[in-house]
Amino acid sequence: MESSPATAEKQVKGRQFRRYASIVLDLALDKTLDYGIPENLEAQIRRGTRVAVPVRGHLRYGYVLEIKDHPAFSPVLPIAKAISNEELITDALFDLSLWMARYYCTPLNLVLKTVLPASIRKDVGHKQQLYVIRAKSREELREHCIAVREKYPSRAALLEVMLKVRKGIFLSELLEMAEATRSPVETLVKQGFLNIDIVRVDRSPLIDEEYFLTKRKVLNNEQQDAYGQIVDTLEKHAFGAHLLFGVTGSGKTEVYMQAIEKALEQGRGTIMLVPEISLTPQTIERFRSRFDCYIAVLHHRLSAGERYDEWYKIKHGEAKIVIGARSAIFSPVKDLGLIIVDEEHEQSYKQSDEMPCYNARDVAVMRGKMEEAAVIMGSATPSLESYYNASIGKYKLNRLTARPDAAQIPSVAIVDMKNEYKKAQGYTNFSEQLLDGIKRRLTDGEQTILFLNRRGYHTSLICQGCGKTIQCDHCDVAMTFHKSCNNLSCHLCGYTLTPVPKNCPSCQHSEPMRFKGVGTEQVEKSLHAIFPEIRTLRVDADTTRHKGSHQKLFREFGTGKADVLIGTQMVAKGLHFPLVTLVGVLNSDAALNIPDFRSAETVFQLITQVAGRAGRGVLAGDVVIQTCMPDNQTIIHASKQDYEAFYSEEITTREMFGFPPHATIVKVSFSGEQEERVRSQAQKWHRYIATRLTQEYTLHPVVPAGYARVKNHFRFHFLIRGPKVMPINTAIEGCKKELHTDSKVKTAIDVNPLSTYF
Repeated sequence: MESSPATAEKQVKGRQFRRYASIVLDLALDKTLDYGIPENLEAQIRRGTRVAVPVRGHLRYGYVLEIKDHPAFSPVLPIAKAISNEELITDALFDLSLWMARYYCTPLNLVLKTVLPASIRKDVGHKQQLYVIRAKSREELREHCIAVREKYPSRAALLEVMLKVRKGIFLSELLEMAEATRSPVETLVKQGFLNIDIVRVDRSPLIDEEYFLTKRKVLNNEQQDAYGQIVDTLEKHAFGAHLLFGVTGSGKTEVYMQAIEKALEQGRGTIMLVPEISLTPQTIERFRSRFDCYIAVLHHRLSAGERYDEWYKIKHGEAKIVIGARSAIFSPVKDLGLIIVDEEHEQSYKQSDEMPCYNARDVAVMRGKMEEAAVIMGSATPSLESYYNASIGKYKLNRLTARPDAAQIPSVAIVDMKNEYKKAQGYTNFSEQLLDGIKRRLTDGEQTILFLNRRGYHTSLICQGCGKTIQCDHCDVAMTFHKSCNNLSCHLCGYTLTPVPKNCPSCQHSEPMRFKGVGTEQVEKSLHAIFPEIRTLRVDADTTRHKGSHQKLFREFGTGKADVLIGTQMVAKGLHFPLVTLVGVLNSDAALNIPDFRSAETVFQLITQVAGRAGRGVLAGDVVIQTCMPDNQTIIHASKQDYEAFYSEEITTREMFGFPPHATIVKVSFSGEQEERVRSQAQKWHRYIATRLTQEYTLHPVVPAGYARVKNHFRFHFLIRGPKVMPINTAIEGCKKELHTDSKVKTAIDVNPLSTYF
């Protein structure tokens, strides 16, 4: 029997406990509190158990971090009750969480909130249904069915259904098929003809999918060499990080699958991370058809019930393979032997919108180290940090330089759009070379992918008088015009403006306002104007809002229901369409204008990755890169898929200016509704940290963020650069403890941020 918080506080005086527990509370409290373990709970309480404890007269929830013989202070209150019957956070995940709290400078309770899904914290529980089975032989049921048919037709109808089913049937289905109510079922149960059981219903998103098993492929020499080194690590049951650097379409996935087979032979589990849900359907299809065992899938579009069921299967060893997006790295896999980070360079592995601002790739390496597992990071365009680690021997480097099955690397052409604008006597979305290529694919029955990393129809609406753009009322950003909805939309907060203003609201200039900039919606419409019969699909945040929309669109394109796939960076994520022989990269240089040290790397990766979608089958592929900067070295290197040349130039620049991987960067951000309070808090922290860092560290000034206002919150930040992260974090922890915290200002710490500008 649990005690109330008030009762617990009355009973505490002079009370002794045999054991005590340090609890991490689900509160904004960056420390643990000690509680006594009552005798009746001793068998249930262990590290990782979720518990309820009294705090100032209220029950609060938390997790047991440590069990010990003596409390840090006395007297102590007793734990009120154990919420979970088992540890929800394993020892390995607790150790990983403690490291994350230190490295990412984040309170432990926030880390645990990230590690443990909300459906587990809230105890969603299993879905249960009533299941009806036969209690007597078929012959006895048949005889009774005949006997009651005239007098009790509902009972007879129920028995007829039960005679047809193989083992049993859910009660809801039985009632629907027999067109009966529950009353005659209960009568048949009382008479001993039927039994009703309560069964757990599997909510797996793949439960109804069927796959034909496929066999492993023969590895080429390069694949075999990489696989051999990974197997060596697995057989030693020791940590080892492998960077699988392979050109697009070089067969990295086959190496992954054979490594997983080896881990399964050893009875060990695997976590495979994929960049985001757009990649998951194809990956799942390939893996489910290869492995005759349950594969758990984890991503943000699962319902709470689906996520609960998948987590439960993983925790209890029913799923030895886990495939998912960023948060899948926290899966409670038993006997973890292998972690795979596919497309390890991908920015979606980084959590930037809330603390902890972790990178799943880096967490994967640390988890592999802690659990003595092999870690494979695969990419055709590795992050500079990973390639640098491989170059200094921290990771083992394995190269795959050719596509298997004689598939050819696509030929690439760079088109100077300045010349195309002259030919067209104005702006055009498509070069002549790209249009000719699309026309030929339509004739030959092949497919095309067009990549433009901007959604919407026009990217801004500008006054011809004062030159101002229509900005969001809540954010400092230009609003995007969406023709399908006939509105202006803010891509930061979702605010929409309808109707679209014809004249400038600022200066009331007489001439109508002018649209500028191009998005995927306009590209699609322009293409239909040139080729009226063309079949198109568009993949961007507007067309993939609903659950299953990614799968539906990619399945339609994969089965030939469209000639052209138009999309944002979602189409650059490892997709495999054998009939795609042409890729067009539109406005490829836009991101180069962002004042951020990662801009060139991002552009190189996007162009190389999307170009790699062409010619992945037996048909040869072509790529057309449209740019106004044809002499830019990043674009030239990407057109040649020459990663080493790009890396050589970029790593020299990074070293010269002291950017990662030659240094660590920490971004300290502040946001709030009152601009001066936010700026003041940022400057206080800045002054404090300036007194705590040595000359090895560079402290940049406080500046407004690239998006200076988002959702009516003003944003400022400053950067700290230096050789190691922990001295920076120590200075930040000092700020938290010694400076007054303004409750109206939110502070965020981002170690090695994706962007130093926004």
